[in-house]
Amino acid sequence: MPDHREQPDPQDSSVRRRLARLSARNPLGPSLGELLQNLAGEASADAAHAQLEAEATGERASGQAAEGAEGGPPQPPAPRDLTAAAFFDVDNTIVQGASIIHFARGLASRNYIELSDMAQFGWQQIKFRVSGKENSDDVASGKEKALTFIAGRETAEFTRLGEEIYDEILADKVWAGTLALARQHIDTGQQVWLVTATPQDLAQVIAKRLGLTGALGTVVESEDGRFTGRLVGDILHGPGKAHAVRALAVREGLDLKRCTAYSDSHNDVPMLTAVGTAVAVNPDADLRELARNRGWEIHDFRTGRKAAKIGVPTALALGAIGGAAATVLGRREQSA
Repeated sequence: MPDHREQPDPQDSSVRRRLARLSARNPLGPSLGELLQNLAGEASADAAHAQLEAEATGERASGQAAEGAEGGPPQPPAPRDLTAAAFFDVDNTIVQGASIIHFARGLASRNYIELSDMAQFGWQQIKFRVSGKENSDDVASGKEKALTFIAGRETAEFTRLGEEIYDEILADKVWAGTLALARQHIDTGQQVWLVTATPQDLAQVIAKRLGLTGALGTVVESEDGRFTGRLVGDILHGPGKAHAVRALAVREGLDLKRCTAYSDSHNDVPMLTAVGTAVAVNPDADLRELARNRGWEIHDFRTGRKAAKIGVPTALALGAIGGAAATVLGRREQSA
């Protein structure tokens, strides 16, 4: 995993004051929030690119070892489209419901977090999915609790838990239709990236389990293989996602006009408009209207109902809370 010690800590008051001064000097320039989102996007792109480079180095080493062992020439790589890629939002686009709730459910079943925290977080997610707007108090409290939980933990442990919980819960929550769209890009030799507010380490687990290139997610600072409990920038969302996509395009030599982005949420319009082709998947009401007005392609893999602000997201969040409660209560009964 890349070490992010060289990044400034935006939670440090001096760093925030410096960013605030930069914003104040130019009233027409980016706000403090935008600066933090830009930093989050840059950090996400750096981590994703470093991960890809590390994998490529490992593949080259493996290929050389295989050639030496078998005495034959290496197999030619599959044709690649080097300047086009696809970017997929995760929650309700690839995964049914909120991926972080599914991960929290798995953590609750392992007694890593309290059921009360799980219920509170689930309720915050319900409010967000219903209203389509983030509550600043909810975001702040949720972020504080998550960072407190993760501080000091080994990054390897977090990845291992992510893999276990993906196999146990998330694997059955993947929209087959959206995954088929991603496969089409892979079959043409394009990179396929996830772009999500979920922590980058967990998003990377999802990407690898699905056979995708990698993930752009919220970067949690780490030192010596342990999380510090600080974010690099902020939670990756909205304009931060768009900045991450642009930053990765520079590092990977992508032509954004030839790239495609997929999302269910109107909040991801900055990312959708950063590329040449935008596609709405399981769209909320606002995104569906925008997609129709702009002539964007629309896919809805939900069954038995029209897209609505209340419905599957709420049911999934409640189901996640209920599932966690049932699991924890079951464990208590067994130990009684």
